[in-house]
Amino acid sequence: MTRTQWLICIIAAIGFAFDIYELLMLPLIIKPAIASLSGPLVDQLVAGGMPRPEAISRWMPGGASFKEWGQLLFFIPAIAGGIFGLLGGWLTDKLGRRRVLTWSILIYAFGAFAAGFATTLPQLLICRCFVFVGVCVEFVAAVAWLSEIFPEPKQREKVLGFTQAFSSIGGLLAAAIYGKLIFLSPSLPVIHGGQEAWRYMLISGLLPAIPLIIIRPFLPESPSWQAKKDAGTLRRPSLKELFQPALIRTTLVTTGLFACCYGIAFGAIQHLPQMVPGLADVKTAVAAAQQTAKTTAVAKTPGAAPDAKVLAVAKANTEQSASASVQTWQEVGGLVGRVLLAIAALYIVSRRALLRLFLLPSLIFIPSLFWWMSHNFSTPDLLGLTKWAVFTAGLLLVAQFSFWGNYIPRVFPLHLRGTGESFAANIGGRVIGTSMAWVFFHFSAATPPNPSKMAETAAIIALTMGLIGLILTFFLPEPLPEEEGSH
Repeated sequence: MTRTQWLICIIAAIGFAFDIYELLMLPLIIKPAIASLSGPLVDQLVAGGMPRPEAISRWMPGGASFKEWGQLLFFIPAIAGGIFGLLGGWLTDKLGRRRVLTWSILIYAFGAFAAGFATTLPQLLICRCFVFVGVCVEFVAAVAWLSEIFPEPKQREKVLGFTQAFSSIGGLLAAAIYGKLIFLSPSLPVIHGGQEAWRYMLISGLLPAIPLIIIRPFLPESPSWQAKKDAGTLRRPSLKELFQPALIRTTLVTTGLFACCYGIAFGAIQHLPQMVPGLADVKTAVAAAQQTAKTTAVAKTPGAAPDAKVLAVAKANTEQSASASVQTWQEVGGLVGRVLLAIAALYIVSRRALLRLFLLPSLIFIPSLFWWMSHNFSTPDLLGLTKWAVFTAGLLLVAQFSFWGNYIPRVFPLHLRGTGESFAANIGGRVIGTSMAWVFFHFSAATPPNPSKMAETAAIIALTMGLIGLILTFFLPEPLPEEEGSH
């Protein structure tokens, strides 16, 4: 490839990586973020006559207030991303792929940076909405851009497959960086009176803006889009056209399948960090960490008892480290799944067969994993086995996400490529699919938190979404034979 084509792949890979990096921050930081920002709200409950222990319990995982804000933080940004992402897809077709891609990355990078300085939960919610808007637009613009920069079928399949694999690199970075920030938190600069790892995790979302600013001047527009624009033959994008007889089946089926993929992710797998603290191994590790904290306190001041806050920090850090470790295994599995999808796409002609290659095993394995977990939290020495199981679940599900980047550019015409993909990904995935997070929080809520109930809820959601997805594959249109789906 030329130097310019390599630059295009680099900037697209950075965008895909930080898409997932931004999204996977929330499962990791939601517990400490809500705990940190709920202090004034607890004080309000106490001032209103509620005893302090009862007020605090409302904000613990499984409590009424935690459930409410968990639903809001997962679902409202997805709604914002879906709506504005749809607009972004239309703008991608109207204004060009490169321009929209650039602005989308800047929006979510600076939205994430601002979130790190939030002082209230509503502020955090607003900043996460900006993050989702940028992420939803970026994915659509990047896929349309790459598919048109590399029109030769085999090369395009490779470029889309392997640049999307960097999404899983982003997930690995999220888990690794958060684990490192937890370790470094005592030495981090103070923000709003604390040295909290979750704030720096959010701030790190600024990173993708740096290479973008450097590389941006060297990036060309999509040649096919620009040629039609210059010739005056570029048709005006229309949402209505997606529902005309020629495209309505493609629109509805891709939207439904996107919803199923995201439903499994947001209704099941992304909640694993909340379940991991319930494993017997993690509870043992927490007890050991708290004992170490007690021993350290006594060594410093003989006869002194450790501050309750010190014990709470030891517990939180141990649980968060275990959750980050499990998420790392999930993302490694996702990376392997994306690479396998990229290779399989070169040899399997039928797109239905390619999708089912990963969908059918996931339909059996992912619900079974969560159902098994729901009955084995008290069994010792299961953390290692859980990591391998999560690796497999990540492989099977994340490969399906990569499928769409290869498939959609072949089934929507050029002037509707951004609009069609945006409707499927943002309305189907970000709005309908992500609503499964609301379902999860609603049906898994319990005081005190009940990991078994969480896992059972995740199993039912994964099974339901998987079955619906399998049925929809029978209606999935096969793309036209390649001389590049220019229909």
